[in-house]
Parts: sequence; C-alpha cells; structure tokens
Amino acid sequence: MTKENTSTTFDVVVVGGGPAGLSAALYCTRLGNTTALIDRGGGRAAMMQDVHNVVGISEETSGAELLSTGKEQLEAYGCTVFRDTISSCSRREQDTRESTKQGSDGSGPDTEDSPSQITLCGTDTDYVADYVVLATGFTDERPDPPLPRTGRGLHYCLHCDAYMFIDEPVYVMGTSESAAYVAAIMLNFTSDVDLLTRNTEPTWSDDTETMLSNHPIEIVHEEIASVQNGDDGWLESLTFEDGTVREYTGGFAMYGSDYNNGLAAELGCALNDDGTVIVDDHGQTSVENVYAVGDLTPGHNQVPIALGEGARAGISIHWNRREFPRDPTLIDELGPVRNQDVPGIPDELLERAVEHHTYN
Repeated sequence: MTKENTSTTFDVVVVGGGPAGLSAALYCTRLGNTTALIDRGGGRAAMMQDVHNVVGISEETSGAELLSTGKEQLEAYGCTVFRDTISSCSRREQDTRESTKQGSDGSGPDTEDSPSQITLCGTDTDYVADYVVLATGFTDERPDPPLPRTGRGLHYCLHCDAYMFIDEPVYVMGTSESAAYVAAIMLNFTSDVDLLTRNTEPTWSDDTETMLSNHPIEIVHEEIASVQNGDDGWLESLTFEDGTVREYTGGFAMYGSDYNNGLAAELGCALNDDGTVIVDDHGQTSVENVYAVGDLTPGHNQVPIALGEGARAGISIHWNRREFPRDPTLIDELGPVRNQDVPGIPDELLERAVEHHTYN
C-alpha cells in the first residue's frame, strides 16, 4: 500500500535555500506571510570557500556559514525551514475562492476568483501555497578530471574571483565563445593567461579566433595529465600529457550551465533558449503567482544580486497579498475596517515580531 504524503499549507513556499531563496523567504515572512523554505542542501553558494563582494560580510565567512546563518534568521522570524527535495508540482483545478487581497496594480483587492493553489510534492510532505518562489539555480557543467579542487584553484565565477588572481598566472578551461572571452577579460587583471582546450576542438568563431590571436593569450591544446597542489590544498601547477608543467594560481572552467528548471517547466513557466526562466522586473514568471529569482533567471550570477532579487520578489508578493487599505468597492461589500480586523498579520508572526522589538 502506497503511503500518502501529509499536507501542509502556507501563504508562500520558497524552493531553494541559496541567497536568493533565503532573501525571498525573509522578506515574505517579515511582511506578514506564513512562509516555508524548502532546501535540499548543496548548491553553488554552499561550495564557496569564501564569500566575496557582499558588503558587511567578511571574506573569512564561507558560503555554508552564510547560508546557515540565514536559515537561523528565518526561523527566528517564524519561517518554517524544511530539508526536503521537491520531486513534482501541480496547480489545483480552478476553485471559487474569492480573493480579498490587494490587486496586482496596487489599486485595491482583486474581486475576481483568485488563482488556484499550487502543490509541491516533497519526500513525505506535500506543500500547498498561494504563491511559489523558485530559487533552484543551476549546476555548473564540470570538465572531466583531473581537476584542481573546487575553490582551491578551480573557479566558475569571474566576477567573484578575478580579484583573487590579479598579477598571477591564470588558466581558462574550455572551447566555447565564453571561454575565449573570459580568457581575454582576464587580461584586465593579469598578463599571464592560458586558454586550455584539453585536446578538444574549439567551437568559437573565426572572429573570436582573430580576437585571440591579437591578444597575449597562449592556447594550450594538450590534455591535462595531473594536478599538483600545495600543502594548503591550493593549486600550484598542472602537468600536461606532453610533459610540460605550467604553474597557475587558479583559473576558471567554462563549460556551461545546467539550469534546474524542471519545476518551472512543470508549472508552465516560459523559458529562454538557454534554460533560464523568463521573469519581469519583480521576478514574476509567465504563470500567475509563481516567481523565479537568483541564478535560475537571466543576469549576473552574484550573491548581492540574488539577495536583491529575492527581496524584490518578497515585496511584490506583499503588494499583491496585503489586506489594507481596503478597496472602496470592497468597503461597500464588507464594510469599513474595524479595530479587530487589524493588524493584518497572522497571530504567530505577530508574536514573533513583538519579540523582535528592539526599542523596549
């Protein structure tokens, strides 16, 4: 007999526990929505040895520490954090629930039937929500070994890590247009750049080949035979199959991204050709009440940008869901707002908010 999942309902469910998901969940919770964060663990941010480019966060902080602190903050404010994997999702058949929430244009609550709720199926629990925020990111395509250690000589984000390699010997690994241009961009930081094709035919264009031939970039075609690391685990050099040993402080692998867009596609969200989810300026997808933020969407893959996108989605959801001010058309139907109707925040979140008051 198949065991049925238990079901739990929230105003908002955020899928993904990286910076974008944490930020969206934080804003949704603090703006008065019962919110769940579902995190399967891992992800790009969790692998960061040091956090870069985040004002107020020192570089002694690892990605895992940043994410752990974020979850603690969420739980303190009343967000429910689950360690789970969402395997599928669906939208219920349109129901007849009439919305009394704020309209999407800010003019007042919608009077038409609200969109049906979304069910997200976890391992043992089904999560039901009015709004869903997808922050499932992407997975970097890794080249075949032998490789330096991730974060100790093998890196994926130029804008995060180029600063680490100023005036140091650097490699860029790959055969694509992106690999060629990242190699050229690295000349802004160091004069010693090699482009490693690893015995694979390049796919860049003739124009890109002309660009490369007119910049001081050495293209190394031999395959890597072995990796030499220092006592601290950092890369020191690579040995190639022709016996050549080349010293590097670090470098970048440019093999593309595998976007974790399965849930978005299952809900019917429109996708770009590269697999990213199409969103508006607030993170709203083509499907009503479904948002996408962070690395799952087009743009720069940066922690501060992800944090901002999560915040923007949380504010947009609050704008759509807030009870007050009550629209004049609903005042005629429901009457004026009375003292017992406010504040418009669930009791459990109200209690948490009072606990957080710092001016007593």
